[in-house]
Amino acid sequence: MSTDSPAADSRRRDRRVLLVEDQRDLAEVAIGYLRAAGLLVDHASDGFSALAAVARIRPDLVVLDRMMPGIDGLEVCRRLRAEPATAQLPVLLLTAMSDEQARIDGLEAGADDYLTKPYSPRELVLRVQAILRRTVSEFAPESPIDLGGFHLDPTARTARLDGEPLELTTREFDLLAFFLKRPNQVFRRDELLRVVWGWTHGDLSTVTVHVRRLREKIEKNPESARHLATVWGVGYRFEHPEETRGID
Repeated sequence: MSTDSPAADSRRRDRRVLLVEDQRDLAEVAIGYLRAAGLLVDHASDGFSALAAVARIRPDLVVLDRMMPGIDGLEVCRRLRAEPATAQLPVLLLTAMSDEQARIDGLEAGADDYLTKPYSPRELVLRVQAILRRTVSEFAPESPIDLGGFHLDPTARTARLDGEPLELTTREFDLLAFFLKRPNQVFRRDELLRVVWGWTHGDLSTVTVHVRRLREKIEKNPESARHLATVWGVGYRFEHPEETRGID
């Protein structure tokens, strides 16, 4: 019997994952590992069923295969991002296509992370857990961050710029929060990949694509960024003369 308090149980409510995979053998293995990790898992085997399941069960995260009958994973991801109710729903894309452009296509479609097939089921669980840790506050509430017209509430996972709401994906929110807490500091792409994504190695284009997508949402002119600047040959910097206020 668990000795955790009711409050702790409430903070750590079971997370629900929707696995979208048309290959039954792969789905069965993944479901087994995810459930063994304490997650509630639902399964869909095609894109249309996935969209219906998202609307019905409201999962905390979608693990989405790219190649499926009907509509593929990229189109499913685009449709999720186009709806306000699911615009911030975390998506982990599974792809058997290992070339850089295929990964960029997935990120451009709105995926938060990707995992290349064949993958280790244990790595899948670790990726899912890492995303869920970032999207759900299980501990003490974090203070809001206010800087230069930006207002971020890390606990509620909401963001505004000049009073207008920003529709950010999980990684876009994490990236913006990271920069707002560290204005006028330059960070390399490999540093951002390690700290924001939690990856010790990976494709640096992941960072490049997310920075570009974030600029499209926070900059009036993304080609001439006022907030999120490129420091050529080094990395990126959030430019603001004030000291940030909020959590470290």
